[in-house]
Amino acid sequence: IVGGRVPSYLGSSFSFIAVVIAATGFSGKGLNPHIDVALGGIIAAGVVYGIIALIVIFVGYRWIEYLMPPAVTGVVVAVIGLNLAPVAIGEAATSQFDTWMALITILAVALVAVYAPGPLRRLPILLGGIIGYLIYLIFANGFSLGKPIDFTNLGKAAWIGLPNFTGPSFHPGAMALIAPVAIILVAENLGHIKAVGAMTGRNLDKYLGRAFLGDAVATIISASGGGTGLTTYAENIGVMAVTRIYSTVIFIIAAVVAILLGFCPKFGALIATIPVGVLGGLTIVLFGLIAATGGRIWVQNRVDFSKSRNLVPAAVALTMGAGNFTINIAGFSLGGIGTATFSAIILYQLLRERQPQPEEA
Repeated sequence: IVGGRVPSYLGSSFSFIAVVIAATGFSGKGLNPHIDVALGGIIAAGVVYGIIALIVIFVGYRWIEYLMPPAVTGVVVAVIGLNLAPVAIGEAATSQFDTWMALITILAVALVAVYAPGPLRRLPILLGGIIGYLIYLIFANGFSLGKPIDFTNLGKAAWIGLPNFTGPSFHPGAMALIAPVAIILVAENLGHIKAVGAMTGRNLDKYLGRAFLGDAVATIISASGGGTGLTTYAENIGVMAVTRIYSTVIFIIAAVVAILLGFCPKFGALIATIPVGVLGGLTIVLFGLIAATGGRIWVQNRVDFSKSRNLVPAAVALTMGAGNFTINIAGFSLGGIGTATFSAIILYQLLRERQPQPEEA
């Protein structure tokens, strides 16, 4: 849909979690017995998302630029990383041993990124994760200093197997509750594309509508078979920031590999053995890079924070996003990324320069 012009990898969006729980009455334990109800709502969100995408394609994207100039998009990108930070810290702080393993993993990633020879320098997340995993294995399984890695399920898992598919059911109440998440997906995708544009040094705005449409179609297809709603995956933006590899061919290869691995329960079981401390270290790096990319957008576009109209929206949105400021309206929950995005947009529009102000004359 984007003609191979936007290096982006779609993954599960956290924005659906709250509304899916509300729509299905899920208790949080075991498998959700009413996941089909949620899938119908996710498809509805995909349809709404697609309509917005078509409007952008046919009307243009300038109105989005007006609503979200660099002062705002930088905030949105930074908030994505900051909002996810507690997840990373929580993983790293599971135990004292996990905390040390997270720090060792972070150090390994940093050393690989800076000092590894040649092409290896472009694989800091992978190599740093492997180093952290092996060190954890030595000290936990070898010296019993931490919770040992359990390989029981790995040994039992089959090499080849089919994934489980679930069909959707359509309930007006659930659809009305979940469909508005499309607005958040637009904000997330916009921020991610701006971040990728900042990394690559290319203006990707003209592909916004098509990128939105691709995300919408993917969300509909995913939910039709039992998958989640999708967004441009923030973690992969962090990986691009580290590796500085932006080739869309890589993403096609990654997609094919991911599909094939979906038919390998053994691989899934192997991934499940990665210790939480190692994951915490990796996510601290990735989410931090996303947040830092927001600052990069400000620097590259020379956003002037001596002006209150730029400073105040950024300050409010960053705090809302980092603190996960959540608003609940009629059963619909708007989380930290959403509230931060809308607060930044609204405040900036209220304060934006229409005529010279005395303090800035």
